Amino acid sequence: MNRIDTTMDDMANTKFLTLYSSLIKQFTASTEFTNTEVVCLLIIYYKFVRINGPSVKQMKKKQIYNLFLVLFRIYDVSIIERILLNITVDVIHVGPEAWMKLFQVFLSKNLEERMQFAYKVYTTSGVLNRETVGMAINNFFVGEDDDEVKELQADMTEFIFTKFDLDKDGVISYEEYYEVVINQPALLEFLGQIFPDASDITVIAFCTNIATLFPNQN
Repeated sequence: MNRIDTTMDDMANTKFLTLYSSLIKQFTASTEFTNTEVVCLLIIYYKFVRINGPSVKQMKKKQIYNLFLVLFRIYDVSIIERILLNITVDVIHVGPEAWMKLFQVFLSKNLEERMQFAYKVYTTSGVLNRETVGMAINNFFVGEDDDEVKELQADMTEFIFTKFDLDKDGVISYEEYYEVVINQPALLEFLGQIFPDASDITVIAFCTNIATLFPNQN
């Protein structure tokens, strides 16, 4: 047989096609990835699953945590947890659908799609009020002088609400977030990094063989 991945034997290639053929068609039709790119992403997913043993059907969350730290270079565990909450309800595993959803939003060039995802991550607790924002920026400042740190946190919270709370009701709605970020995209991740840096996207593209994101391909 013609192997899809030469690093796997015939049996592994056959099993991959048996397990993922329908998903390959589904994701090719429903995402912006090409058929080849979908296959490459699912092969990587399949290899992570195989490491867990022959009877395991899904990737474990602890594996994807390592990806965040090493490949995506996102280190805030609370942010990672909220990202995962927005792609799967499973507390132990990450299914192929969640895997593809993650890469779809991480590699998207669509600002509105990224804004929708970021706002959901920031509002996992339900609403972006002063308490939620204050908790999010607790990690922005560290120091031995507690009073100074608290003052800096309070100043940052005030700055954020001055910038984003356009109707001054004490809550940053998605509409307000959208209006600010659509005009100033640099404020997309105003409460902590969610997406890989632009410099890391190329590395991720090469690691996952997403040819449409290779430099000078567009």
